[in-house]
Amino acid sequence: MNQDFDQHQDDSWDDEDYVSKNQLKRESTAQQKLGEELVALRPSELAKVPLDEELADAIDLAHRLEGKREAKRRHLQFIGRLMRNRDISAIEAAMDEIRNRHSGANLRHHKLEQWRDRLLAEGDEVINELLALNHELDRQKLRQLVRQAKKEQEQGKAPSAFRELFKYLRDGLEDQI
Repeated sequence: MNQDFDQHQDDSWDDEDYVSKNQLKRESTAQQKLGEELVALRPSELAKVPLDEELADAIDLAHRLEGKREAKRRHLQFIGRLMRNRDISAIEAAMDEIRNRHSGANLRHHKLEQWRDRLLAEGDEVINELLALNHELDRQKLRQLVRQAKKEQEQGKAPSAFRELFKYLRDGLEDQI
């Protein structure tokens, strides 16, 4: 009899459909985190995520529970349970796209800041690099903004030209970076 039990136990471990309790808990936690991310999205971003009516209503209710900490916590758990009963691959794909858009925007912002800092540090050499990258930038405008930004830094004034230089680079290098 003991041998039959060992045989049955070995068969269950070989089953391809077997999912451990820990794995189920990890998946459940991940789905609840995804639900929390959905609740945290701005309305314009949330509109891009394919949600069924029940899940959309649950997220809307979570927004209305702001300030009610315990109720919101329980409701987020409810959203996690709703997520378990759905194919969330389309939701995850939309969330990945939203996350990548944010990280791409941050990367672009950092590159523009680096160009601005290089302009202030190196001057005409970097202006020539920028003009090679985009012929539509105005050399005189760049020189003027760099000169004004350096003057502001030296005098400890508000960085208005510093910001204007950034905006000019952002607008002029829109497609290149």
